[in-house]
Amino acid sequence: MSAARQQILDALRRSLRRDVLPEADRVALEARLAAPKPGLIPARSRSDGRARVAQFLKMAEEAAATVTHLPSLRDVPGAVTDYLARENLPAALRLAPDPRLQSLPWAGRPLLSISTGRSDGSDPVSLTPAFAGIAETGTLVLLSGAETPTTLNFLPDTHIVLLEAGDIVGAYENVWPLLRARFGAAAMPRTVNLITGPSRSADIEQTLQMGAHGPRRLHILLVDEQEATR
Repeated sequence: MSAARQQILDALRRSLRRDVLPEADRVALEARLAAPKPGLIPARSRSDGRARVAQFLKMAEEAAATVTHLPSLRDVPGAVTDYLARENLPAALRLAPDPRLQSLPWAGRPLLSISTGRSDGSDPVSLTPAFAGIAETGTLVLLSGAETPTTLNFLPDTHIVLLEAGDIVGAYENVWPLLRARFGAAAMPRTVNLITGPSRSADIEQTLQMGAHGPRRLHILLVDEQEATR
């Protein structure tokens, strides 16, 4: 833990008069963190298999996201190229430095200009992987990290997200055990972004404006290579 973070947490504990936890409270807290109780799962989020995928698609499209179904990860470069042409967008892509994305056959698309890394705000289109999808609301779960810079989620005008069908869960409550299993208690990602549809706002005169705080387009590449099992 950094010194600055420790200083802030210590100040909060002192203000709450919790700088010294009684032993019983400390033991109870550590036990709760070691074995978190599962949250309640809404009835509409208990579907599985293809029904869960169908629910995710329905909710994502209701939130103004668009979706392309793909049978294999190897189809991703072609689907990206087709989407950019269909939407009359520049043939330029800022790619997250994620090994799955880097290993795809981009060489077969020589007219597509590809760069990799964080966005400085000048990139028209980004492609990032999703950690999970949530069928309950059609939400994407995106993690920050060296291989998945958060700037790619919000700065480009068009955001393309790769999601595998097997990574779709029913409810928000299902995501947290997966995160603990992947990272462990001491190495969680700094940020977990939950994104439902493209950015929008109706704050000004109740007129809907797309792209108010982030991308105006959200396109999901749903790969059916593995069955939905979670």
